[in-house]
Amino acid sequence: MKDPGEVNRKPVAILNRDKSNRIIYLSARPRQTITLDTAASYDPDNINPPKMKKETLNQIQTLLFPWKIILAALFALVIASGCMNQLPVPEVQQWTSHEITLISQSSYDNGYTDIDVRASFTNGNGDTLLRPAFWDGGKTWKIRFAPPDTGSVWTWEAFSEPADRGLTGKTGKLHSVAYTGNNKLLRHGLLRMSPGKRNVIHADGKPFLVVGDTPWSIPFRATTDQVKIYAADRMNKGFNAALLMSVQPDMYAEGPDVRNTVLGFARGFDDLHEGHLNKLRPDYFQYLDSLMQILVDHGIVPVYQPVFHGFGWKGKTVLGPTADPDEYARYCKYLVARFGSMPAFWLVSGDAHRLDPGVKPGGEMTEKWDCYHQPTGIHYNPADDYLPSWARGDSSRCFHYNRSYQDEPWLDFQWAQTGHDGLHLYHKVERMYDNKPVKANLNGEPTYEGMGNGKNGLGWWQGEEAWNQLMHGGTMGVVYGAVCLWQWKITPDEPGWDSWTNAPMSWKEAMAQEGSYYAGLVSKAFEGFDFADMERRRDLTDSDRYILVKEGLFYIAYLDKGDPITIKNMTSGLPYYWFNPKTGVFEAEGLASSEGTFKAPDNNPWVLIIGERKFKQ
Repeated sequence: MKDPGEVNRKPVAILNRDKSNRIIYLSARPRQTITLDTAASYDPDNINPPKMKKETLNQIQTLLFPWKIILAALFALVIASGCMNQLPVPEVQQWTSHEITLISQSSYDNGYTDIDVRASFTNGNGDTLLRPAFWDGGKTWKIRFAPPDTGSVWTWEAFSEPADRGLTGKTGKLHSVAYTGNNKLLRHGLLRMSPGKRNVIHADGKPFLVVGDTPWSIPFRATTDQVKIYAADRMNKGFNAALLMSVQPDMYAEGPDVRNTVLGFARGFDDLHEGHLNKLRPDYFQYLDSLMQILVDHGIVPVYQPVFHGFGWKGKTVLGPTADPDEYARYCKYLVARFGSMPAFWLVSGDAHRLDPGVKPGGEMTEKWDCYHQPTGIHYNPADDYLPSWARGDSSRCFHYNRSYQDEPWLDFQWAQTGHDGLHLYHKVERMYDNKPVKANLNGEPTYEGMGNGKNGLGWWQGEEAWNQLMHGGTMGVVYGAVCLWQWKITPDEPGWDSWTNAPMSWKEAMAQEGSYYAGLVSKAFEGFDFADMERRRDLTDSDRYILVKEGLFYIAYLDKGDPITIKNMTSGLPYYWFNPKTGVFEAEGLASSEGTFKAPDNNPWVLIIGERKFKQ
């Protein structure tokens, strides 16, 4: 026999040289079965291997026998120890966000661009949802998942490209349970489009009428304490959505890298001013997490706009129109990864025209990676059918008719803009309602209150605007805006904006303007009613007036002077209510007759609502 060093591979067994054939070495791994056949066991370096004697084989079997017992005992001990140390499966309430943290084995020059990480989640029914991970700085990646059901065990597995042993193959479980909180958004689930595509609904079918505000600059200017004040005010007034520039979009804006400071703004990317979206700053988005959570906690859905395409923050050349399409799409995916397990809208283009290069890739990327399919859409500039003076003769950003990408499957809604001259313009939503295929629509930017150095769109102008935009076909909802709030002015005299979009107010003073009260009341009128996919109808009234209808179930009409109204084919016995749009009070009610004639309490503005309340808050 030979020593171990004399052979060209590691031996299984070595026998003594003195011909006693006594075993002096045996190599075996736990649970490994070793079979030595006397016809096949030999010295691998011997050309004519001798057969192993029978007594040697018996000796090996005798030696292995107690080791089988020992190994079996050790294996049982390992299994038992594993069971004792196994972490319990976490319980996650339906529609709440569960966060998983992964640590990469390798370091990357740029974790945002150098590696792609995702996870699949599968329940016992075979339902599978795919969620992208997001880089959170250093070697940390996070995955956020909201279970859409209750009573399921979801198993997840992470993957990365290129493969990283700290990210690929990691697995876990979670147990979905019923939601027990009181958040009115999470109680009904994440958002999606209604079957007829004209409205937004929750996962449980409860309709969601958008009543949006435009604090566009919160993400890069506001503090958590300020957003708590803002969110409480807007929640109490009835707002349920906030349109946001996710990063400051102007390439040539200048100021300190500080929030709540005159001229200051936080940076989301270190290279945006160079025309790129590659050097993401995790600390910026970690702070943004806290701001967005405050909004959601107050029942306000963030509307995420990646990088603006029009005026921007100060009109200093926004990146959106010239952004690299791949970089823009990757950033859309990042927003879905980071915020997509909470209520959200995706506004892939802001203040846009037609076909900026990143919009379609961004929309397609959002559709691909948002497994919950929350609503995705476009917000336009006002030059839908004319050449404005600010275009300086260049029509390339005009004549979009608020219908770019109308045929695209990733597009759910279109939002018009009527400009800031204090004019009531209803023809845009009126035309958009008739576009095919159907996409939900509204006026996403009426005249902001106080524009034009504090003169335009004041007070009840905002209430009248909101109700008429609804009735003329903007059935997705209404949007309000306020000068100095949208740019989040720190002090009344902070410089940086021309008079057309300025006034001597801070954000907090602008927030208190009267018109916000009237716009917010719109949501209170619709609360509890089954209005999803309501249709604009003029043929059902005795006058040349639009009303919104789900025939036989729900009717709503705005009567600016409290005029009597007759609605044809009225279902007898349906309850009706008179809602005061200036006070938010339901002041009279009754049961409809088959004649369908209704007389308002007086000659002031009133809203007539007919139908059963089917949903709780």
